[in-house]
Amino acid sequence: MTDIFSLSKKSISKIDKEILKYPSSRKSSAVMAALTIIQTEKKWLDTDAIKFVAGYLEMPEISVWEVATFYNMYNTKKVGELKLTFCTNLPCMLAGASLIVDKVKEKLKIGFNESTPDGKFTLKEGECMGACCDATLCLINDKKMVTNLTLENINDFIENLANEK
Repeated sequence: MTDIFSLSKKSISKIDKEILKYPSSRKSSAVMAALTIIQTEKKWLDTDAIKFVAGYLEMPEISVWEVATFYNMYNTKKVGELKLTFCTNLPCMLAGASLIVDKVKEKLKIGFNESTPDGKFTLKEGECMGACCDATLCLINDKKMVTNLTLENINDFIENLANEK
């Protein structure tokens, strides 16, 4: 087993708090919260993380995999320091997302679901993030949304991210 069982007491406590939100016979309802908490600490969800959640929530391992692989906010493979998720739904596409994403792919020399060799960037394709009026947009590490990206500002956006410490 890997280090998943060295999950911090703080993370275990957070999971326990989420479990308490549901009837005791429905511990599995906390699966999304548990996956999010573990991913926040570990950066991604490996097989041991999935097994841990299944055991901790007393649910089938396949059910945890179904959740972890259905939603694009969960990382079931290692990701770079900066996970960039670009919206490619219709409003963003109409605002030029495909051209912007092509430029990012060319600049980083990677495609969707790939990481740069230095481990700095991972590129992901995402569903609508609810900011259509500010298209196009990118979600950084599932937390920070950057909107109004254009062909004119995308190079500066990537350069600024690359130079951040």
